[in-house]
Amino acid sequence: MRRVPAFLLSIAVLLTLSGVSGAQVATPNFIDQAQRGAAAQTVAPPARIRFLTSVDFPPFSFLDSRGLLTGFNVDLARAVCEDMAVTDVCQIEARPFAELEPALLAGEGEAIIAGVAIDVASRTRLAFTRTYLHFPARFAAPAGSALGDDLPASLDGQRVAVVSGTAHAAMLAAFFPAAVAVPVQNASQGLSAMRRGDAAAYFGDGIGLSFWLASEAASDCCRFVGGPYLSDRYLGEGLAFALAPDDQELAARFDEALRRVVASGRFSELMLRYFPVSAF
Repeated sequence: MRRVPAFLLSIAVLLTLSGVSGAQVATPNFIDQAQRGAAAQTVAPPARIRFLTSVDFPPFSFLDSRGLLTGFNVDLARAVCEDMAVTDVCQIEARPFAELEPALLAGEGEAIIAGVAIDVASRTRLAFTRTYLHFPARFAAPAGSALGDDLPASLDGQRVAVVSGTAHAAMLAAFFPAAVAVPVQNASQGLSAMRRGDAAAYFGDGIGLSFWLASEAASDCCRFVGGPYLSDRYLGEGLAFALAPDDQELAARFDEALRRVVASGRFSELMLRYFPVSAF
């Protein structure tokens, strides 16, 4: 079982975020409110719902300073249980990532909320809800940069740092062929190149960059320009609940609950809580 690509800069970045100032208000909505599951409202309530996750996927699932399981996915699962009126039979259990799929298929849980990659191989083994969050690619540039939101026009001939051999490098070449790629080995090198002026911008994972922009390390040096840019081909299909292949009925109930959680504004509240600067 694969996890969605590890685009986040590092766990260390997340640990710098105490005292972060106000969040941006833009939050995404990837759940189509027109897609309603008629059958989902006619089935009996589940006897129990056990969500399986891991603790190594911040900010989606991790242990807080008190050693308690928390994260965006964890709170989203709780919101779904509240919406379905099954809080009393809803459990969230943490295990090593490699053990999650075997446990699910052995009947030791009803859903995985740990960033299981959605691809041809995983779809042969598992059922998935609709995607509730995609990973955007973003450009970061110095705060005083002349680059505006009129991309790609203002990128013509501009040097853009990007980690070589990654999906973002391929996406930059495909989406912005007039930009001049400056290959770097990792995100830290790319951000340093951008701040030194060796590149006009850095192109990478928007979620990881959102945490960096909010951190003391960035010191309000930089901002997003253009975007966000989404692509299932390059960045994957995003995050969804993974279920056993014969649990399509429960997947439909989850889809309905996710739709209502989005419609109620609860999803936006969680986005603002866990992402101090919106990646979107």
